[in-house]
Amino acid sequence: MAGPASHEVTRLLRDWCRGDHAALDKLMPLVYDELRRLAHHYMARERGGHTLQTTALVNEAYIRLIDAGQVEWKDRAHFFAISANVMRRILVEIARSRGSRKRGGDVCKVELEDAIVPAAERDTDLVALDDALNALSVIDPREAKVVELRFFGGLSVEETAEVLGVSEKTVMREWNLAKVWLLRELKHSGKK
Repeated sequence: MAGPASHEVTRLLRDWCRGDHAALDKLMPLVYDELRRLAHHYMARERGGHTLQTTALVNEAYIRLIDAGQVEWKDRAHFFAISANVMRRILVEIARSRGSRKRGGDVCKVELEDAIVPAAERDTDLVALDDALNALSVIDPREAKVVELRFFGGLSVEETAEVLGVSEKTVMREWNLAKVWLLRELKHSGKK
């Protein structure tokens, strides 16, 4: 995650925070490929035939990030952590809206190959995971952030440690604890 333009990205983020709109124009070419990598990581976990494509997810996240112009960007790592969160929110919103249009609301043609893998289950799983992750964030916000960055953001242990300002050992410990907690929570919620 720390590339050759890391200091330049941090400088441009801070300039953008101070109201320099030209900084945003210079920033986007430096971060676009990494945003696409994050979006691709998210989309790889989505059901086949998803209506949202990687580029559209990047564009939607970009629009929301620009609207969040009042954020006090700390550095490049902070920007990508927020970006990962924004992308997660977008996908969860889509999954929730699909879940609310059950049985006959938005009838559409479904290819046989797509019907074999129940897409609604993936949407339900994403929503259940989001609910469990929100519950974990109440109990242990940093563990929830570790999961968000590693699972949803696709960040490595090293990158996650950099974003959170903790050791790699701490990230691994919290990652393992969070996975156990989330699995237990998801099993419990599945029995309701």
